[in-house]
Amino acid sequence: MIFRRLIVPLALAVPLTAASAAEFYVVQDTASKRCQVVEQKPSSITTVIVGEGRVYANRIEADNAMKSVEVCRSGDTGAGGQTREQPK
Repeated sequence: MIFRRLIVPLALAVPLTAASAAEFYVVQDTASKRCQVVEQKPSSITTVIVGEGRVYANRIEADNAMKSVEVCRSGDTGAGGQTREQPK
């Protein structure tokens, strides 16, 4: 019984921890100059984090930030304009 009282709260807390660990980044492709929101920190040299390198807790914050980042708002975002990575 004591074992069950310890395990059940831990089992319920694990999904909450995983959900709160999500990170979103506003990145720009250096070749096309297009901005997008991604869920993983870019490891490619062709994609850079913009917006002072901030990490966002949710996609809505990252989308709003992408609209205010100068390199994403300027006319230098490529022919297609801003893009957004589709949720997986």
